[in-house]
Amino acid sequence: MNWSWVEPAIAILGLAVITVVSRSFFMIPEREMSMPSWLKRGLKYAPLAALTAVIAPEILMSQGQLINTFQDARLPAVVCATGYYFWRRGILGTIVVGMAVYLPLHIGWGW
Repeated sequence: MNWSWVEPAIAILGLAVITVVSRSFFMIPEREMSMPSWLKRGLKYAPLAALTAVIAPEILMSQGQLINTFQDARLPAVVCATGYYFWRRGILGTIVVGMAVYLPLHIGWGW
């Protein structure tokens, strides 16, 4: 009998247990756990830091290397999308403007 499914099943079960325990860690105590004020202030910036960590490499790198030319469609798209966001403060419009600049440059001109 082929037992190759055992190791992935154990890994998935272990990851599920770790996820449940770590997510329920703050619900286990009966009283509210106090956090230092510096930690509360720092947690306000966690979503922005995570978003930056995901988006910055997509904009500034290509195939694991920093881009070395200005003929990259992502750069004008980011500049235009950022300008739109600071002008109108709308997320959907920012995405539309960025893609409206990116797609013609990438598909049309081959940047």
